[in-house]
Amino acid sequence: MSDVGQKTHETRSGLPLEVVYGPPEEERDRYEREIGDPGQFPYTRGIKPNGYDDELWVMGLYSGFGTAEETNQRFKYLISQGQTGFSIALDLPTQVGLDSDDPMGRSEVGQVGVAIDTLDDIHRLFDGIDLSKVTQFRTSANSIGPIVAAMFVAFAEESGIAPNSFRVLFQNDALKEYPARGTWIYPAAAGLKLSSDVIEYCARELPEWNAIQFCGAHYRESGGTAVQELAFAFADAIAYLEESVGRGLDVDDFAETFYLFVYIHTDFLEEVSKLRAARRIWARLLRDRFGSKSEETQKLKIFNWCGGSSLTTQQPLNNVVRVSIQALAAALGGVQTMATAAYDEGLALPTQDSAKLALRTQQIVAYESGVVGTADPLGGSYAIESLTDEIERQVMVELDRIDELGGAVEAIESGYFSGELTDSAHRWQQQLESGERVIVGVNRFIDEDTVEPEVSRTNPESVENQLRHLAAVRESRDEAAVKATLEKVRAAAEAGENTIPALIPAVKARATIGEICRTLGEVYGEYTEAHV
Repeated sequence: MSDVGQKTHETRSGLPLEVVYGPPEEERDRYEREIGDPGQFPYTRGIKPNGYDDELWVMGLYSGFGTAEETNQRFKYLISQGQTGFSIALDLPTQVGLDSDDPMGRSEVGQVGVAIDTLDDIHRLFDGIDLSKVTQFRTSANSIGPIVAAMFVAFAEESGIAPNSFRVLFQNDALKEYPARGTWIYPAAAGLKLSSDVIEYCARELPEWNAIQFCGAHYRESGGTAVQELAFAFADAIAYLEESVGRGLDVDDFAETFYLFVYIHTDFLEEVSKLRAARRIWARLLRDRFGSKSEETQKLKIFNWCGGSSLTTQQPLNNVVRVSIQALAAALGGVQTMATAAYDEGLALPTQDSAKLALRTQQIVAYESGVVGTADPLGGSYAIESLTDEIERQVMVELDRIDELGGAVEAIESGYFSGELTDSAHRWQQQLESGERVIVGVNRFIDEDTVEPEVSRTNPESVENQLRHLAAVRESRDEAAVKATLEKVRAAAEAGENTIPALIPAVKARATIGEICRTLGEVYGEYTEAHV
């Protein structure tokens, strides 16, 4: 339980602050039907009755670079500074199923995340870290979601740790890769199948793990609006829910572990309203479309990232203000997990000092701003309630349109998602170029004499160190065992079975991510991008 710091709440001047505020009695009927108290259906005002009174959000950063050893040191430092959750950034070769010694990805090894080739890298990543001190580990594995899930299971078993003794939140959303992010490997239907393997395996074997973040964040970063961010993410979630139910799972046996992942931009009122609308949409979707009877399933858990494309390379210190506004919006919107970007991320990987400042931003919002003293402080605001209603309305219109197209996979393969994102991004760029929308330091209040901050540089020896690690594994492993386990992975894929039970022995035998992905690719084929 987090120490929020106060139980009898009051402002700095000593004014009393109730844990929950609500409407006058004469407005109660509509309020209970459309909005509800915090912790009550449809959870517009949050999934807990007392907001953050008992427990703060999980505080984290998106961290990872170079080798597992280098990332391990950054993790240990951030834990010492009070960080409670980690998003493990994987480098691009890892995300698209290439080993570090593959010529296709050599130039990107360790550049925007940590290189993971084999299970040995996972052991080095967590070496000396007390997992009990970390509330949540998150991964950016999507197209390789089942492989990374198998690695976490194998790591726990080889370390003598019960897998359910620590918490993992897999991103594991392959569908959003096709129109929004680009680290796809297989066709969309295969991506849906593999992501659902993780959902099914966790439901049956690891119910304490969170099997998926269905992601609106990357749709937003690809130029989408707040409405598109939610609509496309919920369309993907519907596909995962339908696939999992089709495998014989009851929705209340697995959907409770789902998270929505969104980006928070600097349009403060819209972002607070977006989070409130998202909870209401999920609650009604799960109850009315999927027949959920569990309140816990109907309570949407939200992970947000503050930063991304809203950060600028011009006048980068301005990003400290932007991320602060975004973190405040996320707190007021009632998220469960938050990550904040460092101000220099538009230029390079964060330095240790800039990463610490990003963490301090969350801590100041939590412990000094006073907004955690009452649940949903902006609830009842005419502007917030109106925006919440309108976002919900527009998202439902968009979801109906996607249903008419045949669902998320069909909307992806036809190029509908990509086309809508392109159109939205074009409109935004026109508004910036015309000056209709202002970005300080970019199209107004430009300062040509700005001094650029010192930025982090990747250690040039990191790639060579990673290649040495990989070569040593290839030299020492039992090649016959690797071949035999990969054949079982192939057989599971060909039979349409859940791949994770076959993947666990493969990663224990030290099969590489690249070898496993090539084996699966021989069954599923490769994705060809739709052109619109």
